[in-house]
Amino acid sequence: MTKFVYDFAEGNKDLKDLLGGKGANLAEMTNLGLPVPPGFTITTEACRAYLDTGSEPPGLQREIGEHLAALEEKMGKRLGDPDGPLLVSVRSGAKFSMPGMMDTVLNIGLTDASVVGLGDDRFAWDSYRRLIQMFGKTVRGVPGEEFEHALEDLKHVRSTENDLDLDAADLRKLVGTFKGIYKSHTGEDFPQDPREQLAAAIHAVFDSWNSERAILYRRQERIPADLGTAVNICSMVFGNLGSDSGTGVAFTRDPGSGVRGVYGDYLVNAQGEDVVAGIRNTVPLQELAHIDKSSYDELMDIMSTLERHYRDLCDIEFTIERGKLWMLQTRVGKRTAAAAFVIATQLVDEGMIDLDEALHRVSGGQLAQLMFPRFDAETKAEKLGRGMNASPGAAVGKAVFDSYTAVKWSRSGEKVILVRRETNPDDLNGMIAAEGILTSRGGKTSHAAVVARGMGKTCVCGAEELDVDTKRRRLLAPGGIVIEEGDVISIDGSTGQVYRGSVPVVPSPVAEYFEGHTDLSDDLVRAVDRLMRHADTTRRLGVRANADTPEDAARARRYGAQGIGLCRTEHMFLGDRRQHVERLILADSDAEREEVLAGLLPLQREDFIGIFEAMDGLPVTVRLLDPPLHEFLPDITELSVRVALAEARGEKHENDLRLLQAVHKLHEQNPMLGLRGVRLGLVIPGLFTMQVRAIAEAAAARISAGGDPRAEIMIPLVGAVQELEAVRSDAETVLAQVADETGVVINALIGTMIELPRAALTAGQIAEAAQFFSFGTNDLTQTTWGFSRDDVEAAFFSAYLEKGIFGVSPFETLDRDGVGRLVRIAAEEGRKARPDLKLGVCGEHGGDPDSVHFFHEVGLDYVSCSPFRVPVARLEAGRAASEAAGSDSR
Repeated sequence: MTKFVYDFAEGNKDLKDLLGGKGANLAEMTNLGLPVPPGFTITTEACRAYLDTGSEPPGLQREIGEHLAALEEKMGKRLGDPDGPLLVSVRSGAKFSMPGMMDTVLNIGLTDASVVGLGDDRFAWDSYRRLIQMFGKTVRGVPGEEFEHALEDLKHVRSTENDLDLDAADLRKLVGTFKGIYKSHTGEDFPQDPREQLAAAIHAVFDSWNSERAILYRRQERIPADLGTAVNICSMVFGNLGSDSGTGVAFTRDPGSGVRGVYGDYLVNAQGEDVVAGIRNTVPLQELAHIDKSSYDELMDIMSTLERHYRDLCDIEFTIERGKLWMLQTRVGKRTAAAAFVIATQLVDEGMIDLDEALHRVSGGQLAQLMFPRFDAETKAEKLGRGMNASPGAAVGKAVFDSYTAVKWSRSGEKVILVRRETNPDDLNGMIAAEGILTSRGGKTSHAAVVARGMGKTCVCGAEELDVDTKRRRLLAPGGIVIEEGDVISIDGSTGQVYRGSVPVVPSPVAEYFEGHTDLSDDLVRAVDRLMRHADTTRRLGVRANADTPEDAARARRYGAQGIGLCRTEHMFLGDRRQHVERLILADSDAEREEVLAGLLPLQREDFIGIFEAMDGLPVTVRLLDPPLHEFLPDITELSVRVALAEARGEKHENDLRLLQAVHKLHEQNPMLGLRGVRLGLVIPGLFTMQVRAIAEAAAARISAGGDPRAEIMIPLVGAVQELEAVRSDAETVLAQVADETGVVINALIGTMIELPRAALTAGQIAEAAQFFSFGTNDLTQTTWGFSRDDVEAAFFSAYLEKGIFGVSPFETLDRDGVGRLVRIAAEEGRKARPDLKLGVCGEHGGDPDSVHFFHEVGLDYVSCSPFRVPVARLEAGRAASEAAGSDSR
């Protein structure tokens, strides 16, 4: 038979799955001999059974009764006894800490009969009013403000702001008022059966697992929804018995900075919830040394014991009852990203943990937080609205509403924020020029978000409450606020908040460290440096960068990239070069097409020379032209209007008409699945061979100059081995020709991007013609799921997240069961066909911490991500290797 209830002495800290974090740690402290009030824990299994069926599992009440009887025997008191009642608290406690998200009820067991048995009248009636207030709000849903208003009204009558000034008679009257509030909302009298109170409180804690705030918190913290919560029944100890009693919270180190010392708060003559509720000002924990020296010294000893035992920062709740210290809770404390790095290295120096364990104590997500600049948290700036925190950072500038203006103003020295409904490839120059990007549409995987993250630009997307009027060049915010072009705004890519005016930016010393501008005198920077060095010596995965310019390549190298995993040549064809592409599309003859390609060749060659120079001695994977051709052409509607107006005015428009015909010919309902990738190279003769020649000539020039270029040519969107074979044959011919012409042998690898399910499923065949695979997980996610990243978030992602269908966007963290399985199949079958096949990933997932661990697991050789995410990937690759080694050793 399943056991649903455990005495504190029966558990330990390793039973968090069963007893929840609070119950497991109460058990651990009990076993350490620390002063813990006796009690017992109802397991998470009981909670899950209750939530699944709507009723308690069979036998639960019997077990609760048995443990309650044992507790009464131990305490020498009975629940609800009029002559000296046992009172208990009922507290939630899930496996993962969810502070303030679920419910607690104190003083269970007080009734009209038992309240007189507590002795001290003021204390008794104060405890009773607290029970009615907490039980009413938590268990029966009575609006908490009604109780608060009644308390405030009574204090006003007594001309005081301090509840300690209320005497026993006042509190007895308040109990009557609270009972009236309870009955008016529930239609029932406050329950006078202590066991009824206990059962109802237990059910309330179970139910709180699915409260709106708990669901929201779990979603934010990526905590599984099916864990359930344990319930802890603990004999009450009272901090509200007078000036020799009190309650407090303490940390063994500063959770904000990691500095060692005494951190916490204490409140005299109060119960635990008072500290959190802020009903009175607390005093610093150090003051306890003057208030109660004996309890303070004992607390310091216990804190030291707990930190050594848990080998980590501990968060502690305690109560002092008439000079007697009681420990109510401990847990490994939450901390800021900065404190996480500092504390981890401190514990290494103190001999509590080794560097491998220190690496486990930090995360890439925390490192990312430390790298981006941010606004002062205390800012009083006016808020305009809020969108999705698409790309972290803090940006301030003048609002501009098109890319042309962004570039123009930026060149004149102005800092600008590009404000658009949504962005498209035409906006790239404006995005590069801007300090940050703000859109009213789209989500975290929209064009604006993906490109901004790749460039390390601050971006807020999908700020729907803001109306972007590009024609009138203004932004309308709630409350009638109008932001005209040129007005200064500030956007926070870490929170999604948008402000009016300029908000001061706090620089990041960690980002400065990766740029090589900061020395190691700062504790945080020194901690980051130490753990990064260990991660680099531990990791198996290489880390490359997605970079399309020499500047991006140089930055990536400063950030520790070991090459370029994705150089997107389509980004080299925008701006002034767009006219060449239009001419290529309009070409009516081989001679005209060859003329255009001849004009593009030297431009491409110079692009690659700069990138090879920045990445000298490291591999550079160049993806041949990939996007749909329509992206290089004018909008079909705008062009149609232009042609119609020209005809109406009798003006010449032959070129526009030819362009319109080409646009109509290339227009696609779903460009993602249309004429792109390898299909371009097969349909437009000479396009890919021109690019291969540019790569080869650039490499030859670098070798002749004493450099060491290591080119890798990637054929995109291959679905069949025959496609790859055709392009590879042409590429090898070009490489041989350049070698003959220059006298320099170019040893360029030729491989493909795996971004279609068919490619993954036929990877064994494709590997026979490929020297490397690079998984394009952005498109592989789209083609596997059958939705576009530019559309889904606005259409249905929010509903899917709310319903729990997605725990997180599959564009943020790899879908291991679907897309991940395709990656695993392709990796295994590709290596089976070609054992020396090089495997990498170059989608957005290459810089996602969770996804990096999966790529380590399936045996990839490297991940590639935006330059600004390279340090994150390096750290996570080290963590993945360390965790795998630890698992193997076990």
